Amino acid sequence: MNPSAITVSATVDASLEKTWDYWTKPEHIVNWAFASDDWHCPKATNDATTGGKFSSTMAAKDGSMSFDFEGIYDEVIDHKKITYTIADGRKVEILFEGQNGKTLVTETFDPESMNPIEMQRGGWQAILDNFKKYTEGN
Repeated sequence: MNPSAITVSATVDASLEKTWDYWTKPEHIVNWAFASDDWHCPKATNDATTGGKFSSTMAAKDGSMSFDFEGIYDEVIDHKKITYTIADGRKVEILFEGQNGKTLVTETFDPESMNPIEMQRGGWQAILDNFKKYTEGN
């Protein structure tokens, strides 16, 4: 990983199996892949295999803005690790670690150059927190 990589994490009160499923299945991704309540994820596709592609659309609910977050998986180790390259060339690593019925999810990503590091960390942490809330509530 890049020495300036950013790391965010959350402990999800759910089994490793459920956490993995909710992270990788499109029918769940559409329920959490956005940073705030005024955004949503109207569609997602995901082939969670090494070499597989993924895409999720993040959109403002008022229709003012949307973008596709997409890339290709470099490595997928079921229930343990995902690494991928975003369409803009940045690398991401996600680790899943079961801990007494809970799951620690740690994401490390290369920053982009347009926004401040703290803003990027905050945005990725907000999405991860949204994932945690959705997974624990369903």
